[in-house]
Amino acid sequence: MGRTVNDDVTLANGIEMPWVGLGTFDQGPAASKAVQLAIQAGYRSIDTGSYYQNEEDIGAGIRASGIPRHLLFSTTKVWNSEHGFEATLRSFEVSLRKLGLDYIDLYLMHWPVGGHNAETWKALEEIYEAGKARAIGVSNFEIHHLKELKKTASVWPVVNQIELHPLNTSVELRKYCAGEGIQIEAWAPLAQGNLSQDPMLKKIADAHKKTIAQVILRWHLQNGIVAIPKSSHERRIKENIDIFDFELSASELAKIDALDENRHLLGFDADSFPSELSLAPASPWPYAIS
Repeated sequence: MGRTVNDDVTLANGIEMPWVGLGTFDQGPAASKAVQLAIQAGYRSIDTGSYYQNEEDIGAGIRASGIPRHLLFSTTKVWNSEHGFEATLRSFEVSLRKLGLDYIDLYLMHWPVGGHNAETWKALEEIYEAGKARAIGVSNFEIHHLKELKKTASVWPVVNQIELHPLNTSVELRKYCAGEGIQIEAWAPLAQGNLSQDPMLKKIADAHKKTIAQVILRWHLQNGIVAIPKSSHERRIKENIDIFDFELSASELAKIDALDENRHLLGFDADSFPSELSLAPASPWPYAIS
């Protein structure tokens, strides 16, 4: 099968990261219980962001779980309105305090913001070099954003967290990141349920005695993509990490690849990010994702 639930991917700086994590966007106080359920189910990676307004709930769930800190992989992100060197440093300290942690495993720039990426990245580099984050990376960066960042970066991002699922496979970006030593991590890996009734996926799922969601997550895994499916339901949380006991064939992988429509679930990518959100303060996100 190649990988087990206890296996990690080794990032370019030597840090180990779980292949499957829990996404927590738009969960509010329910995030605390979801984190506890996930940790009980075997998850060790929890993803959040300052924009999600649930870092305190995430922290409460971590503490209630009783998980030793060294077994936890924590991710949070700096939001667009918090870009800039000093603002990013302040935002990081706020996130750290809300989570109740003494360091973050992975700190990400949530979206590229024109004219601010270089100085924001310098703040992430300082956080990393001070040992406050074990790894730093970006989210929603396209190839041209990464090429521009490379002109000024002294520490290279080890992760790019992007929208990635069978309807939006981002093949060229994945190839570029692989060549640059950047691990791809998928948000909305289950395509917000848009494939939950797909007959081809249902046939593959039935053949393996798995759910369609498990097949999609297995597709991510076999493509070397870290996935952070979001759920607050105990059954789905357990199902989403139960993907290490079967393997998709080359033919099945190809059929899933063929579903690609280059479709962004939000209706935009980093280059068409809505101006009303670009530098807006953290507030409830008006777009539905999972």
